[in-house]
Order: sequence, then C-alpha cells, then structure tokens
Amino acid sequence: MTAGFRIRTQWNRLGRAFVDDFAKLPVSVVSDVMSRLASGGANLRPMHRSGVLAGAALTVKARPGDNLMIHKAIEMAERGDVIVVDAGGDVTNSLMGELMLAHAIQRGVAGFVLNGAIRDAEAFLERNLPVYALGITHRGPYRDGPGEIGLPISLCGMTVEPGDLILGDLDGVVSVARADLEAVLAGARKKHAAEQLQMQQTEDGTVDKSWIDKVLAQKGCVYL
Repeated sequence: MTAGFRIRTQWNRLGRAFVDDFAKLPVSVVSDVMSRLASGGANLRPMHRSGVLAGAALTVKARPGDNLMIHKAIEMAERGDVIVVDAGGDVTNSLMGELMLAHAIQRGVAGFVLNGAIRDAEAFLERNLPVYALGITHRGPYRDGPGEIGLPISLCGMTVEPGDLILGDLDGVVSVARADLEAVLAGARKKHAAEQLQMQQTEDGTVDKSWIDKVLAQKGCVYL
C-alpha cells in the first residue's frame, strides 16, 4: 500500500441515534463541553443558506486543488455520510462545484467540510446542502491525485478519523471522536438545558448576575 495514494474501505459506522441526538444541539454548546478545543476554526464557513449538518465522517486527504479522491469518496459514501476533506487549506483552485454537489445529493451525502474552496456558489445556496469551506473561486480543480480516503486527517487543528461525528450549524463545525460520544452528548444536553433556563430567566428579568461582582472582587478590581 503506497502512502499518499491509498483507500481504506472499511471502518466502524456511527449509529443513527447519535446523529439524531447531536443534531438537536447547538455547535457552540458541544464545543464548550469539549473545552473549546475541537473546532475546525473560524475560517470554515457555511456555503449554504441554513440548516444543520450531522453525520459520520468519510475522510479524504487531497492534493491542494485536486478532487480525484473527492469524486471517489462520493461514489463510496453511504447515505448520511459527511465527506470531510483536508486539501491543505489552499483556495487557488476549487475542490467542487455544482455538478459534484448535485451528484452528492443524489447519492445521499449529508454534507461536506472542505479545507479548500468551492465554485458555483449560487448553486450551493439554492440547493442548500450543508457545505463548509474556506472560500470561493471560479478556478476549477484538477483530477490527478494523489490522495487518501478513510484515514485520519486534520483541518485547522481539528483531528478527524473516519466514523467520527461531524456537527455543523451557522457558527461553524465541530468533530466528536467516537470514543467520546456518550460523555459529550450527556454534557451537552445538560449545558443546553441550563442555557435554556438562563434564557428564560433573562427574558423574565430574574436572572442572577451577582457572579460578575464576585469575580471583579476576586480579581482586585478598584472602583474610582
């Protein structure tokens, strides 16, 4: 097996129940529960209009500006997979456009996270499949390789392994390792409930903000 030009075809698939449960939670809450260390970075922005991205990662490592392995990943994808692509963060050439997007939708792909650029931006807005990318360029991709599928990748410091859970909303994208799913889900549910209660108290005018003065006192803040 040649490193840099290889495809792994089998890995443990994520249960649908986890996908559905995480899809009900804000990315910000999940990120907080994971100590704010597991995001794909502020530059991975939504290219769609609205909606939530949730599914199991199908990982791709591609040469910058080359989409041969992305084409292959779309063909390999099971319904509900999220194709996550490390293409080195280069935005000189796009990684995919309207035709690939339409084919991915037909194949049942849940969405994309691209460490690179797209083109045909209007089509991404119209079709509204959840897609995150670094930018937009009209310059098209190459289809020569090399690349890898089904192996660990890294996007802006976020490590993703095949089968990890990918969650995205308009705030960005976060990846949750399979081994951490139950603990993160429990913590995120608890935090989300606490934030919903705080929002209700805020709207009712009963929220307790005494912690602000306590912190200032501990820090030795002086009033003039």
